[in-house]
Amino acid sequence: MLVRVSAAAFALAALIFAASPVPYAAPATAPKLAIVIVVDQMRADYVDHFSGEWKGGLKRMATEGAWYQQAAYPYLTTVTCAGHATVSTGSFPHTHGVFQNAWWDRDARKQMSCTEDASARDFGYGVPVVGGDSAHRLQVPTFTDQMRSQRAAHVVSLSLKDRSAIMLAGHGADAVTWLSNGLDGWESSSVYAEGPVPAVKRFIDANPITADFGKTWDHILPAASYSGPDEGIAEAPPRGWARSFPHVLKGTDGKPDATFFSQWERSPYADAYVGRFAAALVEALQLGRHQGTDVLAVSFSTPDLVGHAFGPRSHEVKDIYAHLDQTLGTLFDALDAQVGKGQWVAGLTADHGVTPIPEQLAAEGKDAGRIDGGAMVTAIEETLRPALGVGRHVTVLNTNDIYFEPGVYAKITKSRELMAKVLGAIEARPGVQRVFLSEQVRGGANSKDPLLHAAALSYFPGRGGDIIFATKPGWMISASGTTHGSANPDDQHVPVMFVGAGIKPGKYQDAATPADLTPTLAAISGMAMKAEGHALSCVQ
Repeated sequence: MLVRVSAAAFALAALIFAASPVPYAAPATAPKLAIVIVVDQMRADYVDHFSGEWKGGLKRMATEGAWYQQAAYPYLTTVTCAGHATVSTGSFPHTHGVFQNAWWDRDARKQMSCTEDASARDFGYGVPVVGGDSAHRLQVPTFTDQMRSQRAAHVVSLSLKDRSAIMLAGHGADAVTWLSNGLDGWESSSVYAEGPVPAVKRFIDANPITADFGKTWDHILPAASYSGPDEGIAEAPPRGWARSFPHVLKGTDGKPDATFFSQWERSPYADAYVGRFAAALVEALQLGRHQGTDVLAVSFSTPDLVGHAFGPRSHEVKDIYAHLDQTLGTLFDALDAQVGKGQWVAGLTADHGVTPIPEQLAAEGKDAGRIDGGAMVTAIEETLRPALGVGRHVTVLNTNDIYFEPGVYAKITKSRELMAKVLGAIEARPGVQRVFLSEQVRGGANSKDPLLHAAALSYFPGRGGDIIFATKPGWMISASGTTHGSANPDDQHVPVMFVGAGIKPGKYQDAATPADLTPTLAAISGMAMKAEGHALSCVQ
């Protein structure tokens, strides 16, 4: 069930999208193909630290393209679905409506994923699937939606994660495909096709994931390229792997089971598969060979899975980016051959960054740690019990959002004393930096207070929590490994890069956000995209 959205939210979106974007005349020769690349969990400083060993596609973007070195997300809840929705729509969560990977649906009284859609039907490629998914929770059109409607573009979107592929695709496409969790199979939704797309099926049938069973992931770079210990403090590898290389894709009892698939997703073989898959669909669906500009959207999820387990300082993270550099190099070579050199343009960014493993920070004497979400909820309940009586008062704590049972929040806000006690109980928890009421963030988008501004850009009426809190740098709600989701630079600062047709190469210090990526690709393609973001100065 859709969460009811307030009239004010629709009015805000209408105001933003009624504003006329800067008009761009169609270039003399528009690119035949525009590529949106999202690397899941790529910190901006990875380019600085790792690019010396790169030789492929990432190197090509950093040296031959445009690199916005000061780009960052301006909002609080830096997570995957929100990031992909921001990239695809060129707008922020307070406008597009997708602020979390999942949130508490007050009407349905349950947690809803950002793509869950009861009116849709998912179908598998050789595997059983249930449920339905789509981008119906997006409140504004995506870049691909506008390219399809205005430029008759053909669109393909691909990722290991459903939310990544779907948010990049928007409300329609020629092929949208994602990996079925824990299975040697892929799936899609009836929103995009009535059943399996032949070109997608041919590739999957000819390229089973199990072909990588028994392979070993080991260091790809010279030993001197890696810094720090291979076996880092508090790393949390998947089942069957140690904290140090090599990592063998062996599953349990020597067979390709759920453990194997979990290992495969966290290996460079998964990114390489996605890269080959993308190239095959460009060829099979003739992207870049139609009258207008077609769109390929690809999200590489493996860096996020590896980063959560091993942390940004690990040998594994550096190694996975060396492999991704090769994968993108191979994909770009395929595009040169299939579409033509100078006939395509690519924009690359990330959906969020990541914070170092807190135990590693604490070992260096820094203020860092893990926030006990259960203890926070208990503290709130104990604060409310004397005033409101026994029973459950907090419904759920979800990343930065706290939801209360019906009627409880209204009682809290009616009593200044009780409100102060609740806010104080949250602020007293280790790792909490600031706490906001939903009324504060609802009107804070133009605030000069950086944290209030960030929280406001992540808040969507009817969906956001009753109380929102921001963590201190180095602190997180995560039981193991590490995570993201804060307004801290580690999580907000990401690369924005372009290469190809219509791009003026160089290192740019302009203020930029990932919301500017698709408006820039739109301008190069001759379309003035309606968005909060804008076309960047690298457009020729």
